[in-house]
Amino acid sequence: MFNNFAAQIISMSVSKDLSDHRRNYVKHELIEKNVAANPFEQFAHWFEDAGKSGVLEPNAMTLATATKTGKPSARIVLLKSFSEKGLVFYTNYHSRKGHELSENNQATILFYWDVMERQVRIEGIIERVEVSLSEEYFASRPYESRLSAVVSEQSAVVPSREFLESKLEQVRNAGVVNRPANWGGYLLKPDYFEFWQGRANRLHDRIVYQHKNSNWNIGRLAP
Repeated sequence: MFNNFAAQIISMSVSKDLSDHRRNYVKHELIEKNVAANPFEQFAHWFEDAGKSGVLEPNAMTLATATKTGKPSARIVLLKSFSEKGLVFYTNYHSRKGHELSENNQATILFYWDVMERQVRIEGIIERVEVSLSEEYFASRPYESRLSAVVSEQSAVVPSREFLESKLEQVRNAGVVNRPANWGGYLLKPDYFEFWQGRANRLHDRIVYQHKNSNWNIGRLAP
């Protein structure tokens, strides 16, 4: 009985009504006649705006993946480059996202730039980048970051923080730090972009680009 009562108290203490927690978006608009014909160009414009507007990490993005049975997961990763070939990020291939991408190479990334009241959602298929690109990027990372990539079997269960720090010292004392074979880059090749601009009273602008027959078709979605 005591345990049930305690559970009720805990449940009550963490309950919070957020129905009145809102803000009105009034900074910008997104109109078809003003967008670029190419979604990569439009993304480049917005990415530059985000950086100039004081967004702390404009290249931070949510990466959503799923298993072969459709169970989803999401996490924040950092965009490291983009071009009309796609968007590139780096990670451990043995991580949870790496395993899911090996089973199901369809993924979505989402940028949220609250200062600009903007989101960008990009969907497509993902493939590994060339080994040479992974080698080049790994070599450009700060030394301590390279050490951490070697030490961390990302997403694996570890006994303690001390275990990781001890392993880090072992790798540091060993000297040369080479890129692990299970660490490298992924390229998301988009077939869908959605540019979301917050507007007053929740009547938001949503402009989408869909890739069909080698062309990008532009349309508007209801908010």
